Amino acid sequence: MDVWDAIVIGGGPAGSIAGLSLAKRGRRAIILEKSQFPRFHVGESLLPSTFDRLKELGLLPALRAITHFPKFGAEFAMGNGGSHMEIDFTQGFCKGTETFNVERAIFDQMLLAEARRGGAEVREGVTVKEITSLRDGDVRVETDAGEIRGRYLLDASGQGTVVGRHLKTRKPAEESYLRKVAYGAPFENVKRPAGKQEGNPFIVMMEEGWFWMIPISQRITSVGMVLDADIARQIGRDEDVPPDRMLAWGIARCPVVRERMQNAVGRETNHVFADFTYRCRPYAGEGYFLVGDSAAFMDPIFSTGITVAVEAAIDAAKQVDNILAGRISPARARKKYMSQLEKCTGVLFHLIRQYYDHSFRELFLMGSGPMQLHRAMIGVLAGYVFPRPAWKSRWRLKVFDLLVKLNRKRQLVPRRRRFSVLKSAVKLQTEACEVDARQHAGATAASAAATSADVGQNSSFSRHAS
Repeated sequence: MDVWDAIVIGGGPAGSIAGLSLAKRGRRAIILEKSQFPRFHVGESLLPSTFDRLKELGLLPALRAITHFPKFGAEFAMGNGGSHMEIDFTQGFCKGTETFNVERAIFDQMLLAEARRGGAEVREGVTVKEITSLRDGDVRVETDAGEIRGRYLLDASGQGTVVGRHLKTRKPAEESYLRKVAYGAPFENVKRPAGKQEGNPFIVMMEEGWFWMIPISQRITSVGMVLDADIARQIGRDEDVPPDRMLAWGIARCPVVRERMQNAVGRETNHVFADFTYRCRPYAGEGYFLVGDSAAFMDPIFSTGITVAVEAAIDAAKQVDNILAGRISPARARKKYMSQLEKCTGVLFHLIRQYYDHSFRELFLMGSGPMQLHRAMIGVLAGYVFPRPAWKSRWRLKVFDLLVKLNRKRQLVPRRRRFSVLKSAVKLQTEACEVDARQHAGATAASAAATSADVGQNSSFSRHAS
């Protein structure tokens, strides 16, 4: 029986890049993917740092050949309107500024094909049913196509978290506000800004979460809504909204999104995505490395998922190669891998937690500030946190943290009204009731007037008759 240098579970971006990186290093890698590609997926916005990595891997020609839409920054706003904030990657501490939005089904299929072309063995439609051995140099998995053996396991199974579930290490976020559910669907004829900003993802903030609008082609825009899991259940229960109709419910109650969607065409139902924000520590152990979403999943407000997946995949492949070449001990390789992943995801997790602080939003939406603070923030939003942010960004981010705390107690920037989609729903219901009441009152008055006229006519007729 073949013994592979590495078994990679999952053929998404993390798995494809891991398999390709191992093959480029001369290692025998097999990628096991339970689905048949292409398959639908969200997460269409690539950051400049990821674009740089794909270029280094020689994937730029293949990337340019698929459907894509150039983006040069991003746009942010509150759901109740007011001024919008636009970021331009050229204004940040960024090594590169070019990047795309992509249709994930096509993008993921391209990466898997490139991994196969680069020398990795790819088997689609193969599901890992059980891990039967997980030790350094001896990994065995049972699949629906039989047993497969290898020296190391790279788990890139995404939210399936095969190793995390096997070891029972998967833990949801402690903060309730980070437990989310997302609803998304593609639409045509969504209103977009003109010119260079047309391809910029549009993020709309609300108390319960946020909306996204990401152009992925000339015609198609990915639209979605992220909600607190508890609030999503409350809406479903109290307003009888099924999960596959939740996006339409939210769009109707958010003025900014509703305005851009007024001429949009799409299906009535939406996809549903759950399991937001968890970790499966430790990210590496005897016989395995966790890559991408199988290690940790973060609220995708800043489109960091593919960035973390690609960086972790490249590093995990490097560590496995070094172990097999005898250049490093397995224990040392694991320590290096976990340290880097903790550092970069720590920066991103912190930024995501801040996003749900209204004081942060008020400062963030200003778009600029003293000491070039906005340039450091743009650099992080462009994905330049690997292996860690540059010093010129790190100290500015600390200053920004301090200003967020001060702004809670003393106004540093103009206050912004909070927007709640739930309160908006109550307001809409109240307005609808008022309209119904006015219509009912109007109909009653009209009926009374008609009755009075009839009575008057009859009375007049009687007088004339007499």
